[in-house]
Order: sequence, then C-alpha cells, then structure tokens
Amino acid sequence: MGQKTHPVGLRLGIIRGWDSNWYSEDQQPEMLHEDLKLRDYLNVRLKNGGISKIGIERTPKRVLLNLFTSRPGVIIGKGGEEIEKLREELKKQTGKDVQINVSEIKRPEVDASLVAQNICQQLEGRVSFRRAMKNAIQGAMKL
Repeated sequence: MGQKTHPVGLRLGIIRGWDSNWYSEDQQPEMLHEDLKLRDYLNVRLKNGGISKIGIERTPKRVLLNLFTSRPGVIIGKGGEEIEKLREELKKQTGKDVQINVSEIKRPEVDASLVAQNICQQLEGRVSFRRAMKNAIQGAMKL
C-alpha cells in the first residue's frame, strides 16, 4: 500500500509558495503559534469579507499581512475605518507594528476556497445542497 502525501507539502516551492515568510532561530515555535492565532482571528473577524488566503511576512519589528479577498470594500470600510481598527487590534495582540495589504481577487468564481465558503453560506441558509452545488459549478464553468 502506498503512503499518502500532503498536497500542499508536495507543491511547496514548485507550484505554490509558502503562506508565511520569515526566519527565526530561537523563537520559531512562538512565531508559528502567533501566525496561527492571527489567521484564526482574521478568519473569524472578517468572516463576511470573502478571504481566500492570508500571507504573513515578518521582520524583527514588523508584521506584514497580505489579505487576498473577493470583497475588499468590506475589509477596508468607509474611508479606511475598518482596516485602521483591525490594525490597532492586531498591534495590541502582537506587540509589533502591523501593516495590512488588501488585494482583490478578480475572479472569485474560480477560487476554490471562496467557492467552498459560498456553498457553506448557502447550506447554512437552508438552500438545497443540489442547487448550491449546481450554482457553484455553473458559475465556475461560465468563465
């Protein structure tokens, strides 16, 4: 019997890049734990923002967050109010200067995580699973 390989681990460095880019000799477990906390917090806080991917880059005194989203207006807010609140909250959590870059995904119908989030929201809204799946497939095939 063959051994199973992790699909992301197999593609790292070849097709796909790393989700976190930083190096530390002695604080690696703490920084990794902090990355996981940041990702969980952002996914809960920005649930309606349509976040597909969160990239984290670190320097000794700064954390750079790259948010890839289908709805940047929800994350940024009117006049940048929401993103400033978020930046201050994350600065309190990490104790470092936080910079947030928001990038729009042009075609959310073909992004796998956004399609899955859309189907999940429809199922939570009591839509028939056949209809939700059919709409998702048609949306992806249309392009």
